[in-house]
This record gives sequence, C-alpha cells and structure tokens, in this order.
Amino acid sequence: MIRKDREITDRAAQLAIMGACDVCRVCLNGMDGYPYVVPLNFGEEVSGDDVTLYFHSARRGQKLDLIARDPRATFEMDCDHELIFYSERMDCTMGYRSVIGRGTIEVVSDEEERLHGLRVLMRHYHAEDFDFSLKLLPATTVLRLRVESMTGKRRNNDRPDALRWVPPAR
Repeated sequence: MIRKDREITDRAAQLAIMGACDVCRVCLNGMDGYPYVVPLNFGEEVSGDDVTLYFHSARRGQKLDLIARDPRATFEMDCDHELIFYSERMDCTMGYRSVIGRGTIEVVSDEEERLHGLRVLMRHYHAEDFDFSLKLLPATTVLRLRVESMTGKRRNNDRPDALRWVPPAR
C-alpha cells in the first residue's frame, strides 16, 4: 500500500467497514485468463481472529464452475463514498472506506451449516432475527469464504478548505 497513512490494520475498524457495506465483490480465477468478478450479498461471522464470509447463489452457473476449478478468491467492499472538492485549488478527490482480502471459497454442503450461513447473511441485512422460508433451501447454494488476509483503507475529508459536493437533483 503506497499511502500507509490511509491503511486500516485494526481488525475492529475493518469489521466496521464490512458492517457498513451492502455488497461484496468476489473475484475468481476465470477460465479464459481473465478475472471473473461478481457482486454478492453477504454476511460476516467473526470467531476470535477468524473472519468468515457467507454468500448465497443459485444451484448452478459460472461462479460455481469457477469455484470448483479453483477455490482461491479475492474480495472487495467499499462504502462512504463522497466527492471532496477543493475550491481554491480547483481539484477534487473521493472519500471512502474499503476492505480488500483473500481466502478460499467453498460450497457448504451440510444442511445445518447451510442454514447457519443463511442466518449469518440475513443478520447482516436485518437487525433482528429474520424468519425466512425453508422451501427455497433446496434451490439455494451457500458459499463460505474463509478470510486468510485482509486490509482496509480510507480517505477522509480531513482538510478544512475542502467542500463536500452535493450532486444535483435529477
């Protein structure tokens, strides 16, 4: 990381970023030599220093084919986007918080573990327990990514001469 002053190494701060995000982009190794990136809903589970991400999917498709071929994955999530405009200098930058990491992703086959993964996922989007229909479970694949490494980064509006840009109404 070039800008060490923007790096976030504190695990609690990294997890706070995850909690503020609503999409996780997962990058898999594509069959044609190109990376394959897919945005997914997710849930995170923390046990000590271990972080596990859960996703859901249809029962077939390119993503599952790629995971079966090579389970290594990279993930990225970001939030708090804000255009920061410096009026005197007439330039701008972007404020944000982000987390990038890597790990191994796998299909969860055990039914109890699949239910657990879906509950973790639902907990990310609903403050309280959310009852969902188990009728869709046979048509749903649950994926688990065990995070091996992760780093965070932020860019804040830390200058008094910066203005927050508000986009025009559409």
